[in-house]
Amino acid sequence: MIEFHAEIRLVHIWSVILSGSLFFLRGAALLAGEGRAAARLAMSTPVKLTSYTIDTVLLTAALMLMTVVQQYPFIDAWLTVKVVLLFVYVGIGIAAFRFARTRAERAGLWAAALLVFLYIVSVARAHDPLGIFAG
Repeated sequence: MIEFHAEIRLVHIWSVILSGSLFFLRGAALLAGEGRAAARLAMSTPVKLTSYTIDTVLLTAALMLMTVVQQYPFIDAWLTVKVVLLFVYVGIGIAAFRFARTRAERAGLWAAALLVFLYIVSVARAHDPLGIFAG
């Protein structure tokens, strides 16, 4: 399966880009127009299903890459950080989209989730738990 490493990696990278972009756009639409068509579209079933599909492809590609390169969470520190922060990102994102009571709370949670997402990307690029802070 190593012969497909480049293709799997490309699918993974594009899935990260699409997932992050969709999260950004959904949050921006919710903040820009609570009660408006854009906000309703951001929370519509087709958009949610698109998000779930992208994230399923992303996680599948991640599992395939993990197997191909034989690096595993809880063995390789940088992957451990990515997995832990993935749960943090998802939790904050759910809080922003489902449980935030005020616009300010939603904006703060959305921004926090985006920062966690960007840090996960920096850890992946650096292959280091410190990510962007790696020396």
